[in-house]
Amino acid sequence: MPSERTALIPSAPPRGTFAPSGPNDKRSPCPIINCLANHGYISRDGKNIRAGELNAAMNVVGLSAVLGACLARPIFNEYQDPNKANLREKPGLLVRIWSIICNPWLILASFGMRRPGQIDAAGKKVIDLDQLALPGVVEHDISLSRRDYLQKEGNIALQKDLVKEILAASSDNETLTLEDLAALRKRRIQQQTEDNPGLKYGSREHQIGCGEISLILDVFGNGKSVPCSYVRAIFDEERLPVQEGWTKRRWWTVGFLELESTVKKVKACIGLQI
Repeated sequence: MPSERTALIPSAPPRGTFAPSGPNDKRSPCPIINCLANHGYISRDGKNIRAGELNAAMNVVGLSAVLGACLARPIFNEYQDPNKANLREKPGLLVRIWSIICNPWLILASFGMRRPGQIDAAGKKVIDLDQLALPGVVEHDISLSRRDYLQKEGNIALQKDLVKEILAASSDNETLTLEDLAALRKRRIQQQTEDNPGLKYGSREHQIGCGEISLILDVFGNGKSVPCSYVRAIFDEERLPVQEGWTKRRWWTVGFLELESTVKKVKACIGLQI
């Protein structure tokens, strides 16, 4: 029979059930990753996330195994501070080749976010979700729902005014089209260029930013548009829009070719040479 003290400890909601994050939980700048934590598909406290755990969660939203792995696995490489890149002594060619044979994800080492020696009690590589905000890796200036790294609000906390801007971008108040979201990103680029003197936004950041729009369109929409109710749940509540009617694809997954095709359309619609 459980003790009185044990009985007072609340049990975690079942996996898949939504529960908003608590004050001691860690979260990332990415609304979709935060949704997965809030539903228990990865650790709800956002701490000590294993690569396999995050990789498996990619399937929850319908990404292909290859695309999901390429998004999840590289971040478990050790973080390479871009400001210190020229100060490090580079290993020899044979050492680099052998390292990649042992860990193929080192090919994408520049996307690493794990602290040196960061492992759990079982010796597995882990990261905390707030590490996804490290500058110069995946997180970038001109997010749709976060301020820039050098701005006082920081690049992790959700900004409600920016979510309102996203929803206000809809031309019919029902759906957000590819054109709506591309126009929004173009406006955000112009605005942040004025508001952030330390702005860093080049071709890599633009590719990732357009990729995020494309993921929303392909995963939660039809590649051309997405319901505003879905976007509100994802960005405002950081909740998968299941009660609004969304389900992941049954017969095929979102892969590289589909995503890249949508990215090209978003870039063309924005029309800026970056």
